[in-house]
Amino acid sequence: MITQMQVRKSDLTDIQLTQVPVPDLAEGEILLSIDRFALTANNIGYALGGDMLGFWNYFPAPEGWGMVPCWGFADVVASRHSDIAVGERIYGFWPTASHVVMRPADVQAEGFNDAMDHRLALPEFYNRYQRTSGEDAALTAIEDERCLLFPLFGTGFMLYDYLVDNEFFGAEQVLIGSCSSKTGLALANLLARHGEGRPRVIGLTSPGNVDFVKALGTCDEVVAYGDISAMDGRKLSAFVDMAGDSQVTGAVHQCFAANLKLSTMVGATHWDAPRVKVQVEGAPKHSFLFIPFQLAKRESDWGPGVVMQKAQVQSARIAQEMKDRMTIHHANGPEATRKALADLVGGRASPAIGQIASLSRSA
Repeated sequence: MITQMQVRKSDLTDIQLTQVPVPDLAEGEILLSIDRFALTANNIGYALGGDMLGFWNYFPAPEGWGMVPCWGFADVVASRHSDIAVGERIYGFWPTASHVVMRPADVQAEGFNDAMDHRLALPEFYNRYQRTSGEDAALTAIEDERCLLFPLFGTGFMLYDYLVDNEFFGAEQVLIGSCSSKTGLALANLLARHGEGRPRVIGLTSPGNVDFVKALGTCDEVVAYGDISAMDGRKLSAFVDMAGDSQVTGAVHQCFAANLKLSTMVGATHWDAPRVKVQVEGAPKHSFLFIPFQLAKRESDWGPGVVMQKAQVQSARIAQEMKDRMTIHHANGPEATRKALADLVGGRASPAIGQIASLSRSA
């Protein structure tokens, strides 16, 4: 049987464990046992964008329910594909489940696409899977960090590249909402290393995470959400938001108004916060940035695979820098995994804790 962890789309706190039969494999299909996956604020963003951005469509579930997509590792346990062998270890985008069936296409030495019918119309970025057998030993030695950090740091890199590609939108400083999130701290890290002409880096975070963000040493200033109104609103600023909290966004727009050159949302760490539209005269519209669009642009600018290689190099560097600042917890088994997701949804997850979970491993 396959164990699936599903959430109610209308209430992410409603989490159920269910079992479904293992289907018979058709010719060209493979069955993978999902060994481990990360649970981070990124997963909340996928759930909130599930309908608008299609994230619920990657791994279908019964009406009203969805499986939150996550990044991790799986092993091929059955194969009817001539180019994919039992025992291969694969890195990529998985459902919160113990197993999944895929139909590999465009199989190359480094990876393949999943060509299941329901995924054909979805962005290739999330459909591409990496075969790990030929990877460098240094990379295979940090599987947990790769699950936890590489997707988020990769997003941070694409955000940084988006800002660079647009010359920081003419801003003197970049305001990073939810800077304690993995994506936020990666963006701060990259901006801090930008060199000549870099904008000031301002980390916005909750009061309880101020010391954590300050200790990273990548922000020129760290501001608690409640102190945003006291900032100097005369400075030309770009606001990159991972929080998704309209009160935070409203405070930024009220403070900077027409001096805000960019206001964009990438994630939603404050998933249960009000989503009231912010309208401040002179301020730009607070818009959502879909990272695969910037990825596609760079694929065209630089050639296939170059941007992902750059992102992976920077992700590995930041992961090594963060290794001693983060404790990794493992939740093995269905009940432990459900609790880990419930803690994440309930805002009880610490930014200094990295959560790895597995529905296929014993508790």
